[in-house]
Amino acid sequence: MVVKKYKFVDLVRIEQLRHIETTKGKDLSYASVADTDHHSDTNFEYSTFIHRLKARSQRLIQDNELTKTLQHPHELFKRACRISLIAAAILGVLAAVNAVGESASLNIYWLLVVLLGFNLLSILLWVVGITFNMQRLSTGVAAQLVSWLPYREKKKDSRESLASSAWWQCCLTGNIGKWRFSVLTHKFWLTYLASGLVMLILLMVARQYNFIWGTTLLSESSLPALTQSLAVPIEYLGLIAPDINQIAASRIGVSEQNNETRTAWASFLLGALLIYGIFPRLILLGVSTVMQKWSERSYKLDLYLPYYIDLRQRLMSAAVKAHVIDADPHPKVIVDRPVVPPKVDIKAIPSKTQAIGIELDKHMVWPDSVNVCGNIINQQSHDDALKAVKKIKTPLLIGVAMHRLPDRGVQRMVKELVEISTGKPRLILLHKQSATPVDNARKLAWFRLAEACGISAEHVITQ
Repeated sequence: MVVKKYKFVDLVRIEQLRHIETTKGKDLSYASVADTDHHSDTNFEYSTFIHRLKARSQRLIQDNELTKTLQHPHELFKRACRISLIAAAILGVLAAVNAVGESASLNIYWLLVVLLGFNLLSILLWVVGITFNMQRLSTGVAAQLVSWLPYREKKKDSRESLASSAWWQCCLTGNIGKWRFSVLTHKFWLTYLASGLVMLILLMVARQYNFIWGTTLLSESSLPALTQSLAVPIEYLGLIAPDINQIAASRIGVSEQNNETRTAWASFLLGALLIYGIFPRLILLGVSTVMQKWSERSYKLDLYLPYYIDLRQRLMSAAVKAHVIDADPHPKVIVDRPVVPPKVDIKAIPSKTQAIGIELDKHMVWPDSVNVCGNIINQQSHDDALKAVKKIKTPLLIGVAMHRLPDRGVQRMVKELVEISTGKPRLILLHKQSATPVDNARKLAWFRLAEACGISAEHVITQ
């Protein structure tokens, strides 16, 4: 079957539906998904399972009219983002107006500090926060408000609150949340700088300003040298920067400025805002956007949750066919209750698989596609099994009794076998005795043991 590629939004909707079903499942209608239950598959694949979960969720969403409920948190987030960007534009205009003031003479360096100082400080904090994974440093105040205001809980355990909580956990936490907040933070500062730049251009078009500089503690040559250094990338944009004579003539109290000097300083100011303010933000915005998309593509559902384990058994349970590979030449015939092997498929196990059992009884029936290397029942068999596993270059299958308690001793043996084996994949076969019932809690404990030993959920096979 050709499986269509799923998107991050599909996983978010599945998670939203999981939250709603877990708490409000009795209030939902399952008539449209009744025919999807109790299907088996020859081999478990993550993409195939997600495709079936997606099809199931679409039916449930349509039948229970949950489309608006699931889209509502995303719409709230977008609305909050627009409000924050409008606020950034207003703050940028006010910053430019206050920096210029009513005076006809502008201190060029003080103006640059006012317009770019907080922006550069924000970039520094963002870099430190991203480098050391400190989300409060990499996330601005505006981004934190946007993430908090729409999702404060009003109605506990309602469909809307459950959908919002699931969306918040998927989209605003972890790596995805870190980069989503970064994108919003860079958009905020870009809007702030762009609106301030436009306001400065309007002010300088309407009024005439003289640009001056002065210093008390620094030497007279320090600021001119700094100006020439800052002007190098600005001149690559084709903008005019003040030369050494114009810089010297602009010192406070030296002389009146001519039109060419004012134009050169105005170009220098606008170029500095572009080069040292807007361009770095554009680059960081591009990096954050790419990392957000990459994090969303790398996002996977936690298949070890009871909700997904139950759906996996119902939507695409992986099972194996059991046969005796070394039959007794004189088997005892039991007339009153014959043993009938289950009719299931063996394709879930790769070919040339080597098997090791852990404290299995003598009546264990292995699939005929595997080669049994031993059964760990004591110290000697444990040592022999370790020696055999070290030589195995093919897939390794570890057989355990599902009705037993997966205690720390079993986990230690499974983890030891996995660590020393070089063949891949490593699989666990959960053998279930027909006369021994196994509840979901015990089955979930085995799945957690597999996770702790580095074996993914798709490599746990139920017999």
